[in-house]
Amino acid sequence: MSNNLSLAITEFGGPEVLNPVNRSIPSPSEEQVLIQVKAAGVNPIDAKTRAGLGWAAAHNKDKLPWIPGYDVSGIVVANGTNESKFDVGDRVAGMIGFPTDGGGYSQYVVADAGRLSTVPPSVPMVDAAAVPLAGLTAWQALEHAKLARDERILILAGAGGVGHLAVQLAVRTGAQVYATASPDNHAFLHQLDATPIDYHQIHWATSNGEFDVLIDLVGGDTGIEALACLKTGGRVVTVPTNTQDTITSAAAERGLKAISMLVEPNTWQTQRLLDMLDQGELKVDIAAVYPLEQGTQAHKALESGHTRGKRVLEMPSS
Repeated sequence: MSNNLSLAITEFGGPEVLNPVNRSIPSPSEEQVLIQVKAAGVNPIDAKTRAGLGWAAAHNKDKLPWIPGYDVSGIVVANGTNESKFDVGDRVAGMIGFPTDGGGYSQYVVADAGRLSTVPPSVPMVDAAAVPLAGLTAWQALEHAKLARDERILILAGAGGVGHLAVQLAVRTGAQVYATASPDNHAFLHQLDATPIDYHQIHWATSNGEFDVLIDLVGGDTGIEALACLKTGGRVVTVPTNTQDTITSAAAERGLKAISMLVEPNTWQTQRLLDMLDQGELKVDIAAVYPLEQGTQAHKALESGHTRGKRVLEMPSS
């Protein structure tokens, strides 16, 4: 049946190249499930791929139109012949189709059951869709950094989608957490028990003493400037892939321990994040929810450079 509305990249370019397409509802293979998607997270990698940048774009340049979206939440509506983890009707969420398949900006999508976690009844589907990729990036960045209790950590873009989750997870370790943000978001960071730093100020990187750990979620010149905050032997984890070589080289020249990372699907960690939402131990800030047909506006907002929290697409009812 051709009643699976999706939002696809029809050519590489600006947000306007996102266009609705109608495709057949897919059938799950042996170890997959078919999900009726309720919400899909919007992430910077989606916009990067839409612009024709990065490995997902390179992999799919001859396969357009291509449907972006790695984060979904929804209801299982069919199982593969060899899938027994979930029952029809189960609420699920996860990071799917990573790194090259995507597909989340759709009313229906198939996904490997092993990539999905259970959404607790109290967690809204919009919140569940906002968590996987950003939450896993935050979690794994702190793992790479080996952050310990009482250490001082600076998180760049601490009010953003990954940043505000990284702040909360770092606070839970007992670290002293600082985060960069514009003044408009300083009260928000205070609510998360982080000390905000205004990156517009001169010498912002060195005005709060030395740090043990830097989580770089910005890259580029800002990431390089932030290296000055670290003490001798300090650790930096840089996430933006387009500047990771520049950041790690600059860090090595300073005698710092530098790691670049790419998030990896992890069902156990995703489940733990969802359970933390359920138990009130973690909060996800939803900046805006857009109907699927307004995905262009979501991408424009994402690329405005002044994002706080996460943006999510909500699917039309079937």
